[in-house]
Amino acid sequence: MLTQTTFDGHKAIELTTKALKLVAVYGIGPRIAFLGKPSGENLLFWDSAKKCVRGQWHLRGGHRVWIARPGADECEETYSPDNAEATLETGKDGFTITSPVDAFNGTRRGFSVKVLDDNKIEVENFIVNSSVMLYSGSIWGLTCTLPGKATKYAFTIGDDSEWDCFSYILFKKWGGHDCGGFDDPQFTLTKDLLLVSPAGVVNKRALQSAKGIAAMDDPKRNFTFLKKSSYDPMGRYPMNANQAVYIGADNFMVEMETMTPEATLKPGATLSNKETWVLAPSSIGLDNAAKLEAAFK
Repeated sequence: MLTQTTFDGHKAIELTTKALKLVAVYGIGPRIAFLGKPSGENLLFWDSAKKCVRGQWHLRGGHRVWIARPGADECEETYSPDNAEATLETGKDGFTITSPVDAFNGTRRGFSVKVLDDNKIEVENFIVNSSVMLYSGSIWGLTCTLPGKATKYAFTIGDDSEWDCFSYILFKKWGGHDCGGFDDPQFTLTKDLLLVSPAGVVNKRALQSAKGIAAMDDPKRNFTFLKKSSYDPMGRYPMNANQAVYIGADNFMVEMETMTPEATLKPGATLSNKETWVLAPSSIGLDNAAKLEAAFK
């Protein structure tokens, strides 16, 4: 069911099923501002207090379509403000929200949300080249989550082939930030997962994930939120990574991030990044990759 509403004072659309509720704002953004069980709390971080501001840009939180430039996972265009009202189109099984044309680079950003099952939705992030010039870059689907005291995260690693390996990027400093360092105990590797136990120390990791699954699990609040995106082994990704995770100071948020390969868009062309989101009715645990894969079947 779709319902027109407001969220934090912004025009919004609410999508509800028997198993989940999602709210996306289009008075600014667009952003997915709320995700949770129909009568439950928000699993996403939403920055009403403007905790994260950089010039005209405001993080806001939730889920946003970011842009990575060729050879750079973060650049000034990544922080291009999206404070204007976006366009909403509704359909039988979901909706699409598209930003106005960016005055600098001639692109429009947005996402489509479609119900696949009561607890499963498709979020298709996209960027459209509305200019008469070429545009190149990657889509960066970034979801800001709100961890609790028992929340942990996992990212699938490896491809189960006879030549099984993966790229893993560790950070010590970036963009003026000092962080927990290369030996940060918040991150551990298992047989087929990167496990993240956020302890409030700022840090991030980027990785190559052939299976493309990220999970947020909380046994105390009794849920698991998972998202999955495709991986192209022939694609050129920012830093050779199609996933990333960021831990905010004092655990104010944890970001679950997906990226597409770099692409050059001719005028009128679209680059998209489809993510499948699943909100499991109870905690499934983070024991192994097979358990996370099974959540999408």
